[in-house]
Amino acid sequence: MPPIAAMLDQLGVRRLLLAIHDVSFPSDPDEDLGRGSPATKAASRLMAYAKELGFTGLQLGPQGQTSRDNPSPYDAMIFSRNLATIGVEAYRGLVDDETITGALVGSKDAVDHVHAFDASHALVAVAHAAIFTDEQRAELAAFQHQHARWLAGDALYATLATTHRGAAHRDWPSDERDVWAEHSPLDRYAASKLVAVVAALDEMVTPASATSASTLREKLVAQLDALKLGEPAARARAAALADQHAIAIERYAFGQLLAHREHARVRTIAAELGLALYGDLAVGYADADAWAYSTAFLRGYRMGAPPSRTNPAGQPWGYPVLDPDQAHGRSGALVAARADKAFAEYDGLRIDHPHGIICPWVYKTDTGDDAQAVRDGARLFESPDLPDHPELVKFARVLVEQIDRSRPRYADDWVTPLEDFQVTAYARTLEMLVTAARDHARSVEDLSCEVLSTMPRPLGAVLAKYGLGRWRVAQKANLDDARDVYRMENAQPNDWVMLGNHDTPPIFALIQAWTPAQREAWARHLAARLALPDPAKLEHDGLLANAMLAEVLGSRAENVSIFFADLFGYEQRFNVPGVIDNTANWSLRLPPDFDRLHRERLARGAALDLHLACELALAAR
Repeated sequence: MPPIAAMLDQLGVRRLLLAIHDVSFPSDPDEDLGRGSPATKAASRLMAYAKELGFTGLQLGPQGQTSRDNPSPYDAMIFSRNLATIGVEAYRGLVDDETITGALVGSKDAVDHVHAFDASHALVAVAHAAIFTDEQRAELAAFQHQHARWLAGDALYATLATTHRGAAHRDWPSDERDVWAEHSPLDRYAASKLVAVVAALDEMVTPASATSASTLREKLVAQLDALKLGEPAARARAAALADQHAIAIERYAFGQLLAHREHARVRTIAAELGLALYGDLAVGYADADAWAYSTAFLRGYRMGAPPSRTNPAGQPWGYPVLDPDQAHGRSGALVAARADKAFAEYDGLRIDHPHGIICPWVYKTDTGDDAQAVRDGARLFESPDLPDHPELVKFARVLVEQIDRSRPRYADDWVTPLEDFQVTAYARTLEMLVTAARDHARSVEDLSCEVLSTMPRPLGAVLAKYGLGRWRVAQKANLDDARDVYRMENAQPNDWVMLGNHDTPPIFALIQAWTPAQREAWARHLAARLALPDPAKLEHDGLLANAMLAEVLGSRAENVSIFFADLFGYEQRFNVPGVIDNTANWSLRLPPDFDRLHRERLARGAALDLHLACELALAAR
């Protein structure tokens, strides 16, 4: 039989990613802290197995530090890495074997978030106390200097949050709640960016552009002066808090040093196997980020999901919204810093809900009813005259006459076609990501944009500007609508296609839940797409699932993602969107003998068979 990699090449599949979040990686019993990590020995075996199956890379979830009571990676810190990703071998020589053994849980099928959080923090504390050489202290000092623009704030937040028993920063005393607002080291990063922009404006001003350039220059210089000034009292208070909690802050930095060192080791392992690592740029921010970068966010509004086919009621995410007035100041610096760090640490990047950085749906924070507020929300840049959102008028990037009043304001075509200069304005934030990608020798093609059922016109125009595709999730396809965005017939080469993702039911669970009529409709559809003479032969769950995968692989899309729960034939869900259940969500994980599990399920047609799917796709051609 030809190798899977050769068949994928014949099919035109350039990227085949195994999508798996950190917690779902396998761990051997002698390294299991209650959840998975890419840094375990078992994870290295999984990466080798993925390469053997023909995968070209791994799509990871957000790897930021989560809180003890909220394991959602999409509520994690944007810069600090999760301490639970540190493999136990990293503690050898700093922590005694008895302490390490006491932190282990053996091997569990599900994730124990609380134990993993407590155990990883306890191990870091013991390891930090064991630092004694000048070389170790020099390494830590160098790490703190290199990452000062985010590490200082994250460390102080974590320390203060601990003293306040995990309370959100809005419930802290005012002197601690507001102390970092005018003291962020990110200001120096913003200032450096502004200096470059102002200098470029001075060089490019011509008589024709003098007025607009001069106006912009004045605004930029004013922002630069504000960033340089800050609040002396706040700086003094921050310094006093740092001195007061010096040991805890250094301990936090040491934990981040270990976590970043482990990630670098994982990257080396993946690279040696020929696997690319894709990170996940979450659309949201943790409470720590909302505290550390409060002045970069728009007051009075939060970001959410608009009503859509997937979520008719919308979702009040509660995430801060970048302040458009500071696109060349603090908010722009925050985006640039995130992008720079991401492309320094990953080979590619999944952009979570890209409408959140291009045309975010926002809602008011003072109504007392967030569920209703998000339904009554609006798009930040497409609201030139809404009477219930007068605060948004100044941010409008479209004219009143470019609004189609016959459509609801959340509709994709609420805005009529845009001019090129408007598309450029909408693309400002994405341009920062693209610039960072190029600065780190990455390509625009290394960006994966998670566009699902919502594709507002500005978002579509920006993606087209950069030649970026969308996501197409096969299991969501409407077989009665030939134009449906999830139909594989409609996939374009730059799209990313998949059976499902971390928010959908595993494909085998979905098929089992289908009615006889649904099964028959899908069998007829797949038989026609794959040139199979008898739809009745697809009555077995395994054949149906693999035929669906064959349709995905045989589409025109060059980028394919397979979620681990689909590959291994799981029936349990990894996450149910909009449901806060910290015992069930984010808890599915692979066992250490994942390869045996996969082969056993393949033997009875209860897992995805890449070889079979490739053969079906090639035969259909």
